Amino acid sequence: TEFWGHYPRLIFLTQTTVGILGNFSLLYHYILLSFTDYRSRSTDFIHKHLTVANFLALLCKGVPQTMAAFGWKHILSHFGCKLLFFLHRMGRGVSIGSICILSVYQAITISPTNSWWAELKVKAPKYIVPSIFLCWMLQMLVNVIFPVYIISASSDKNITGEKNFGYCSSVRHEKTTDSLYAVLLSLPDMLCLGLMLWASGTMVFILFRHKKQVQHIRRTVSARSSPDTFVYFYTLSSVFQVILALFDNPGWILVNVTAMTAVCFPTISPFLLMSHNSKVPRLLFAWRGNIKSPHLRRNM
Repeated sequence: TEFWGHYPRLIFLTQTTVGILGNFSLLYHYILLSFTDYRSRSTDFIHKHLTVANFLALLCKGVPQTMAAFGWKHILSHFGCKLLFFLHRMGRGVSIGSICILSVYQAITISPTNSWWAELKVKAPKYIVPSIFLCWMLQMLVNVIFPVYIISASSDKNITGEKNFGYCSSVRHEKTTDSLYAVLLSLPDMLCLGLMLWASGTMVFILFRHKKQVQHIRRTVSARSSPDTFVYFYTLSSVFQVILALFDNPGWILVNVTAMTAVCFPTISPFLLMSHNSKVPRLLFAWRGNIKSPHLRRNM
């Protein structure tokens, strides 16, 4: 009881603060890239949108959940709750979709040139931009119905017919409706997670099949741990969200654990990306050097 009464405040505050600062820093670094001679890679576009999606998920889930943990539970209107839940679901979905696109793209790019998808390997970079924008559009359409039953948490009392999430509530449904809702909620996640597992398995298969190119392939798939880490965190998050959707009166432990798992990957994502891209952490120093020494840019 003591743990769930005090420690969630520290956990939510830490997750939200670290995640927002990390994603903001990474986005700032990518903006600086446009002012240097750095030649952007095809995957940089995916990383940018992944960072924006994570930032959106943290702002719309981590911040209000942190405020609710500190006792500020009833400051949002019905419209505010609907908007936050919609934006969080959209950010979460785009985050899943971006990692899915990244995983499939990596699997295609390291495939042997004599394989059946060799032609797709050449065209793959051209499909990244439309795929990301299509991901945003699909998530907007899929999640537009999600906030319909979300309402403001208007009082501290348990009101019949409402499921309390701390800072907002949702109207309860029949068990059949809740089950269908849980399936609809998890289906896009499971589809993307399945594609990521397939892409990871494909890369592992190629790695063992081409032992002479092990070093090259390892460098190429060095960022593979990001999709793998994503799969672990979002599988756990999806499981808790389905359980939460099926409970009529979820306890505070379930509500808090579900919220914590929902912001885990958006929090650690920027640090994973920076750890696998050595030029990104050094970019800020390069930019400062550019200001002090104009000839540095010509030598980069």
